[in-house]
Amino acid sequence: MNKIAPSLLEADFKCLQRQLEQMESAGAHYIHIDVMDGNFVPNLSFGFAMLKSIRTDTNLVFDVHLMIKEPIRFVDRFKEAGADIISVHYEACEDVKETIDYIKHIGLKAGIAINPFTSLDALDDEILKKADVIHLMTVKPGIAGQKFIETSIDKIRNLKKRLESLNIERDIEVDGDINVRNLADVLAAGANVIVSGKALFQGDIRSNINEFNAIIEKVQEDASCRI
Repeated sequence: MNKIAPSLLEADFKCLQRQLEQMESAGAHYIHIDVMDGNFVPNLSFGFAMLKSIRTDTNLVFDVHLMIKEPIRFVDRFKEAGADIISVHYEACEDVKETIDYIKHIGLKAGIAINPFTSLDALDDEILKKADVIHLMTVKPGIAGQKFIETSIDKIRNLKKRLESLNIERDIEVDGDINVRNLADVLAAGANVIVSGKALFQGDIRSNINEFNAIIEKVQEDASCRI
């Protein structure tokens, strides 16, 4: 199933409750929440209190992306704040498998994220089997305003083939400058969880999500015609 995940970083916090309602009514599935520590990435963002404060305002799945060093230290507190999915970075964990196992042990879905220039080979078969979500960054994390890295398309495609070779189905999440110009390409390559910020929040949120959904439907129709 394809899922749209608006990125909270681009929300207007003066009217966040209204925007959450607009996202949900338009058919978004997740709200993507980036947590940055100013260490693993050169920026700071949301913490536990913010998540907890909006948890009762929406039924959207909280897709929490921890861009922090040694994220296992904070997993319990993000669960308490309302996280449904927690993704951690391969590059930020001392023990990736232990971290994934712990996230799942406490009842959440676990994602493993990798930076654009980290090879897929870093993720061994055991990691791919343990994780519920494989989260591919399509820009360098933690820096706003970057352009989509075109080589990400091949990376998505190669990941999809590798998962198929292992006979496992996992969500492939893409994150970084996803918009109407490249959405069809990332979907066709195999991505099914689409994180997007400016492309969804600039202008009318409902119209933007509807446009994304129309592209998703077209890609699905094209794929079914080729079968």
